[in-house]
Amino acid sequence: MTCSPELNVVLTGFMGTGKTTVGRLVARDLGWTFVDTDDVIVVRHGPIDVIFAEQGEDAFRALERETAADVARSRHHVIATGGRMLLDPANADALTATGRVFCLAASADEIVRRLRADVDGPVRPLLAGDDPASAVARLLNERAAGYGQFEQVHTAGRSPQDIATDIIDRLED
Repeated sequence: MTCSPELNVVLTGFMGTGKTTVGRLVARDLGWTFVDTDDVIVVRHGPIDVIFAEQGEDAFRALERETAADVARSRHHVIATGGRMLLDPANADALTATGRVFCLAASADEIVRRLRADVDGPVRPLLAGDDPASAVARLLNERAAGYGQFEQVHTAGRSPQDIATDIIDRLED
């Protein structure tokens, strides 16, 4: 499969939509490098929950902007972003300049189901509350316009490989 050499593939969307899982498959199938921006931040600066606790959200968002600008300079990368990263216009500008962005989407109920099933995944504070489905639905609603600016890939009822193949097929369009 050939793809424009100047572009990366960038995956955005809410947590639990499959950005990392699908991203790894897309990278494998294209023979490209996979990078998860949250992992880059953790390697360079420490655990995200510690950054939030000790430095605050503004400091974390600054690290996201630094990371977005850095990974945007790469080529032939599949980049999975943090769920809020591309809602920041500076990050969106950096990553869309050198990548085609796909937003993975699922319903609030589907997201909660996936997050609960991911027992080995990261701690998800949203699931600790009394009504995680309502919290997820509220955040999805708040982020709808931001996510809506990117090409949508619906993930419910589909395997990660099917989603990866769909994205690769769209690259040929």
